Amino acid sequence: MSEPTVEEKCKPTSQQDLCIPRKKAPKDPCCSSLKIFIVALSFAYFSKTLSGTYMKSAITQIERRFDLSSSVVGLIDGSFEMGNLLFLAVVSHFGARLHRPRLIGMGCFLMAIDMISTILTLDCVKDTGSSMWIYVFLGNALRGIGETPITPLGISYIDDFAKAENSAFYISCLQTITLLGPMFGFLLGSMCANLYVDIGFVSVDSLTITPQDARWVGAWWLGFFVSSAILVLAGVPFWFLPRSLPRQGEEGNENFNVDQGNKEQFVLPNTHSVKLANIAKGFLPSLKRLLCTPAYFLLLCGIVLKFSSFIGLLTFKAKYMEQQFGQSASRHSLMSQCNQDCSCSTSEWDPVCSDSGITYMSPCLAGCTTFTGKGKNTVFHNCSCVLTPSPVEGSRSVSLGQCPRGPRCTRSFTSYMAVTVLSSFINSLGTTPGYMITIRCITTELKSLALGIQTLVMRTLGGIPAPVYFGALIDSTCLKWRVKRCGGRGACRMYDSNMYRVIFLSLTTCLSGCSYFFIIAVIVLLRKQFKKEEVKALQQTASKQNETKLQSPEMCHPD
Repeated sequence: MSEPTVEEKCKPTSQQDLCIPRKKAPKDPCCSSLKIFIVALSFAYFSKTLSGTYMKSAITQIERRFDLSSSVVGLIDGSFEMGNLLFLAVVSHFGARLHRPRLIGMGCFLMAIDMISTILTLDCVKDTGSSMWIYVFLGNALRGIGETPITPLGISYIDDFAKAENSAFYISCLQTITLLGPMFGFLLGSMCANLYVDIGFVSVDSLTITPQDARWVGAWWLGFFVSSAILVLAGVPFWFLPRSLPRQGEEGNENFNVDQGNKEQFVLPNTHSVKLANIAKGFLPSLKRLLCTPAYFLLLCGIVLKFSSFIGLLTFKAKYMEQQFGQSASRHSLMSQCNQDCSCSTSEWDPVCSDSGITYMSPCLAGCTTFTGKGKNTVFHNCSCVLTPSPVEGSRSVSLGQCPRGPRCTRSFTSYMAVTVLSSFINSLGTTPGYMITIRCITTELKSLALGIQTLVMRTLGGIPAPVYFGALIDSTCLKWRVKRCGGRGACRMYDSNMYRVIFLSLTTCLSGCSYFFIIAVIVLLRKQFKKEEVKALQQTASKQNETKLQSPEMCHPD
């Protein structure tokens, strides 16, 4: 047989050229386990944000029910973060090596138990100044513990088994559905706030106050029933999902368990072979590697400031809108010449409204001597302290309740809500890129820990102190405190609305504005890093091309 020629050596064989068909890329099934997990996680995100938002919308009602100051209410709100940080680092580190879907399901059930335990305090409260608020504090902390595994384990599970190009899309879909939670949470809070706290036990017709009154306490406990039921439903699907999945696009690969077993073993080892002592040994080195990543550390600082602003705004936003858009703009002084013979108590709070739009603390301080009607329809007459447009002698009357805002405040409220929606939209644009930077700027095995530490630091430095110092500054604007039966200070009845607005908006703006300095530093750092990688990639490409040119003559010419 003759030896093959040079042309035959360089020409591909017919078997190479024709006999091996190109395999089509497998299509993603419409109902894969990963997509079912994403749907279940989306509902869990919706449920947890609904319950969290409802808790914040009920803060004002809890403040009035237990006669608390804003700083103590801020402490109750911060108990969620306290419970969350107790287990966050542990769950993020150990949970990535255990059955993540079931841990998420357990978290949903634990949050549902918290909601039920919070409701049980209703049967124990006999007096407005009861110390049973401590159980609300503990129940909210339990909700924080239950929420611990959802974000770090859920995001890392998606990123582990989804295609790299699909991760950002799935996470953005998750965040989009999450936005529905606060909307329904505030709607639920608004509905419950318009129902009296003892609904079913007290005749509504016998009440002399309305939901606009500072003494009104809404049915705050009712929304916890709804939240608890939704959380139970959200936790059920996770018990039927697998511990690990083939990476998206490889579902039809029969050799997945053989080929990919070693690859996934580091991230997801078998539960029976996991030794907690071995995992624990790697915790501190992993934490050191994580915090020594400059981009991650700077992003963490920016997130803490941004989260502090967000938590303070969300916690007291309902109170802010009530004070700025729900009460009268003008108020009258306490003791004066017109009521000095009435023996009025300055600690009494039973507001009445005059036709001139001025709210008085009580009928006595308004100088009223007679009244007609009963219940909500009571009208007081011959009020000597009431100011009228023209000082005409005769009957001057006031009605129960604080004076409503005028049309100008309605227009201001519309503008405020428009700005709020626009700012929320702008802020939401950075959520998905923030997640992607977090999980892309560190190595694969640190993803769950990175997300967990990020949430831990947010809760510790932002979530816990922010409601407390926001509440303390809001308390400094109080004009009239309720006096408890034992003589102590209760909840605030009236705020200086102008000072309230300046402090509240200035604090949120300063915290949010400072966070952008760190975000800009992260962008500059990543741009430099990407330029270095591009230069390195170009150098490697040029080197390979040179090697190919040098080897090609040897391949095509015989010795």
